[in-house]
Amino acid sequence: MNRKLKVVQYLNQFFGQEGKEDKADMGFLIKKGPIGPGVALQGILGERGEVVATVVCGDNYFVENLNNTPEEGLKLVMPFGPDLFFAGPAFEAGRYGISCGAICKIVQERLGIPAITGMYAENPGVGLYRKDVYICKTQTSAAKMLESLKHMVDLGFRLISKEKGCKLVSGENVPAPSENNYFPRGVVKNEYSPKTAAERGVDMLLSKIRGKPFQTETELPTYQPIKPPAPISDLSSCEIALISDGGLTPKGNPDSFSSRNNTVWAGYEIESLFKEGHSSADYEVVHLGYNPSHVLENANRLVPVDAMRDLEKQGVIKKLHRVFYSTSGNATSYEHCNKIGEGILEELRKNQVDGAILTSA
Repeated sequence: MNRKLKVVQYLNQFFGQEGKEDKADMGFLIKKGPIGPGVALQGILGERGEVVATVVCGDNYFVENLNNTPEEGLKLVMPFGPDLFFAGPAFEAGRYGISCGAICKIVQERLGIPAITGMYAENPGVGLYRKDVYICKTQTSAAKMLESLKHMVDLGFRLISKEKGCKLVSGENVPAPSENNYFPRGVVKNEYSPKTAAERGVDMLLSKIRGKPFQTETELPTYQPIKPPAPISDLSSCEIALISDGGLTPKGNPDSFSSRNNTVWAGYEIESLFKEGHSSADYEVVHLGYNPSHVLENANRLVPVDAMRDLEKQGVIKKLHRVFYSTSGNATSYEHCNKIGEGILEELRKNQVDGAILTSA
């Protein structure tokens, strides 16, 4: 390439060096050149490209105004006329992942340039945007920042390469997900192959039977089927429990909740924790995925005991279950979520609870 490519990067308030959760509500701002992870990005780009600007926005502001924020961010990117756009990587941070996916989508669609981000497999941004944008696979934390950025840069330069893809019938230079470590987008491309489909199928079957490694040509998503429960026809005869993954726990965190990757849950007596005149001196929030200031002012904003007591008095429900069940759901793995859910379900059945309301951070 004869000229140095122009690159713009998107970062949240933390990586954009504006602050931590206290700055999650900040709006957009633009900074010239690379900052934070952008310095490492610039090092990887070398003489091939230059990070000309960094767009920064608070996690809360972006996701709470999702109808408008992608457009707002795009307006800041456009004047720089970038050749490549990178967002994050967001690793397992959910709000950050959603922001990265949304801004990559609009930049790619409106500017017609590759827009690439990186996320951990269980980041909700993967499920929302993997079909729209290129999302490189990352580990859970920024400990692998350099490696993640390198994957993103390698993919970006592959996508803008002028060389025609020798394997694709269409001549496009689009690498397979396995070649550039990104999540499959559900796009099927015709490739040249020296073997027929039947021969390749037999080879894969024999490898599977012999316990040898093989690469499937069609990866199917696997989802656990969840059967919806039958609706409750008469709530006035039902005892209802409250469950929350927002990390609410008595002061001192007696059950050792973790603020991320949590694996435990606990039940707490409502009359004890939500006694008249209760305050944040009685409880705390163990969760790093949201700003808990409103919950610390009034725990009912996370676990709506006040509203349920009103419904009980009005006869809408027969009874509010005396215990509420709490856990911290920030970056908790799918496997641990299942175990926590099964544990709470067993407790609900044992107490013959008719229904439950789950509130999330």
